[in-house]
This record gives sequence, C-alpha cells and structure tokens, in this order.
Amino acid sequence: MPFDPEPPLHPRVLAVLLALADGPLHGYALLKRLEERPDLGPRPGPTTLYRTLHELEDGGWIEATEDRPDPAVDDERRRYLCLTAAGRGVLEAELSRLERLVARARSSGRLVEGRR
Repeated sequence: MPFDPEPPLHPRVLAVLLALADGPLHGYALLKRLEERPDLGPRPGPTTLYRTLHELEDGGWIEATEDRPDPAVDDERRRYLCLTAAGRGVLEAELSRLERLVARARSSGRLVEGRR
C-alpha cells in the first residue's frame, strides 16, 4: 500500500479524499475542484494529481465507478473515481484526529480564537 492508513495524511492526499467525499469526479474535474476550493488543501499539478490518484487506487482508497452524469452531457472516455469504504474510513479517521488536535490546542490556551 503506497500510503500509511494511519493519520496524519499528506495534505495532498487529504485534499483529494475531501474532494471525492462529495461524489465521483474525473481527473480534470478533480483538478478544477481543488483549484476552486483552496480550503481543501494544496492544489497539485496534473502529474502529481494523477500519480496520487494511481497510488490511492492501488491502495484501495479510491476506485473507478460506473456512476456517471447523463451521457448526453458527458464524454464517455472520462474515468470517474470515488471513495471506497476504506478511503472513507481513512478520511474520517484523519478528520477526527484533526478535530482532537484543535480541541486540545483550544483547551490548553495555545489557540485563541480571533487572535493572530
């Protein structure tokens, strides 16, 4: 498996998993989603993105799906990818880890809301 399923995840991997959590996307749509949503994390270039997608698919975190938009508005050559149950589990574990980290920082006084 190319990625360790234990958090913390690489920010690029987290960004891809978050983008796919909303539903299946093909590669170019995923690039656009990451470009439009900088809050998801760093936007990888095409080569890095496709390498990451390949590694996530080999690791069983994402897979190709037959769920597609209406063929009249879609190109049949596109390959749509979605999260697997394992990928969703890894994403949920990472989000829980981040929530605990922020909660600990706030409760310890190290992170004060509204202060820079």
